[in-house]
Amino acid sequence: MTNGLSDALAARFMDAPEVPEELQDNPVLQGIAGRASCRAFLPEPVPLEVLRALSAVALSSPSKSDLQQRDIVIVEDAALKERLVELVSPQAWIAEVPSLVVICANNRRQRQVHKMQGLAFANDHLDAFFNASVDAGIALASFVIAAEAAGLGCCPISTIRNHAQEASELLGLPEHVFPVAALALGYPSGKGQISPRLPLRATVHVDRFSEDVATDVAAYDAHRAQVQPYRTQRSAERYGTSDAYTWSMDKARQYSLPERADFGAFIKAKGFTLD
Repeated sequence: MTNGLSDALAARFMDAPEVPEELQDNPVLQGIAGRASCRAFLPEPVPLEVLRALSAVALSSPSKSDLQQRDIVIVEDAALKERLVELVSPQAWIAEVPSLVVICANNRRQRQVHKMQGLAFANDHLDAFFNASVDAGIALASFVIAAEAAGLGCCPISTIRNHAQEASELLGLPEHVFPVAALALGYPSGKGQISPRLPLRATVHVDRFSEDVATDVAAYDAHRAQVQPYRTQRSAERYGTSDAYTWSMDKARQYSLPERADFGAFIKAKGFTLD
């Protein structure tokens, strides 16, 4: 956490904006701007009553048309947690995660409501999948904010979708319900580092979209290499190593290899029509 919103945004962005005085000491804004993913935890798990309360806060967040198409699975069973942790990533830190929740998209309940009311579900197309996914994403972000406001550290784990079918079976997720992300939770054992973001000139637009990708990414690559260099190089056995390993190089390497190619088939098997 930094001492003011300006400091937090300056740590995050090369071109941080001027902060109006009335926002400078806002603790909520400071917390969001100054957050850092936590990957080192104290061993004790988060009490169930805390996780239930945080779930309620997260599900208080906005929902498209009040459809409320998201659910949260709190993973308390030790064997289930161990198996999910084995699934989500080979990264060593995940094995030490004290608590785990899974944020799910749920388009099933809406279809059940239609049956209850005797009305046809007339929107069985891509938007049904999209709406539920966005609702779940909003709940995930809200859970992160709530957890960190409660003194916890957390880190979303999207790799649960690498094994979506098995995770779905382990959690007993029915048709039209699927995992969007797991969330590692616990009491932090250390302080995380703020990750710089792309310059705002590349990502915030007024009235019309504009871009200068080559210039903006090159500047960001250079800045990030100074303040937060990569400790390891992705897929070095395939691509070799570089003396100037950058963010853009890392992200290009990451998505140059197939990942979740079966996710579309999984979603269709869940009953979604993606037309």
